[in-house]
Amino acid sequence: MSEYPTGSWRPHPAPTPPAPPEPDYEPIHPGSGRRDWRERAKRWGGPIVAALVLVATKLKAVLLLLPKLKIFTTSASMLVSIGAYALIWGWQFAVGLVLLLLVHEMGHVIQLRREGIEASAPMFIPFLGAVVAAKSLGDDAAAEARVGLAGPILGTIGTLVPLALWLATGEEFWQALTYVGFFINLFNLLPVLPLDGGRAMAALSPWVWFAGYAGLVALTFIFPNPILILILLIGGYESWQRWKMRKSPEARAYHAIPAGTRALVAITYLGLAAALAVGVSESFLEKDFDDV
Repeated sequence: MSEYPTGSWRPHPAPTPPAPPEPDYEPIHPGSGRRDWRERAKRWGGPIVAALVLVATKLKAVLLLLPKLKIFTTSASMLVSIGAYALIWGWQFAVGLVLLLLVHEMGHVIQLRREGIEASAPMFIPFLGAVVAAKSLGDDAAAEARVGLAGPILGTIGTLVPLALWLATGEEFWQALTYVGFFINLFNLLPVLPLDGGRAMAALSPWVWFAGYAGLVALTFIFPNPILILILLIGGYESWQRWKMRKSPEARAYHAIPAGTRALVAITYLGLAAALAVGVSESFLEKDFDDV
């Protein structure tokens, strides 16, 4: 039986294409392509390999050195924090927030070094802020208060930048950043160890620590928050340790500062807290999640 029924259409074989015309020229180097490639590889391969080895050696040295560089540690922790905050508020706001935290922490670093104390560069911890490592906070309670207040003072000055941009443009982005900047510095003025306000109270009266601690306990019950609980644990331990040592000769000498210094610390603390409270109130931005 035929593959195709009688009378049906049958495909015709495709015509054979004509042979291509013979070239009327000769290749420049007939048959030399592979040989030229090998020659070029021998000529340039050595220097290229040597350069790669040199780069790899230098890169290894840099990678071994990076963990020892404080600036790299700070920059790396900043980038990690920016990435974490960006997941919630976007990268632009995250960058602004981390820069405000950096300015705040640099206030502590600058004052520590003015007191003759070696201080580390700021280390950023996502959702917890940043910390500065130092062997001590000064020779007496006045130095501790200066170190503690230096952070909110410089942080408040840094917040004036987004404040000026907000007043100039009226954009909500700068308003929100202004509010966060003022709020961070005001929160740090709570008279509880280990916050900056607790450091300032070392120059006034240790009794204020317990009043502030009681207020923070109430605030934690009203607004449960892991950060507040962490501050309660750390602050409670440090406050208890200081209270046990309050009658030791070292503690008495540490807190023996002139009355004029105490008054200056009190005026600075109250004035800064009042200014920040006004700033927080005036820059508050009510934002619904539906608007984001």
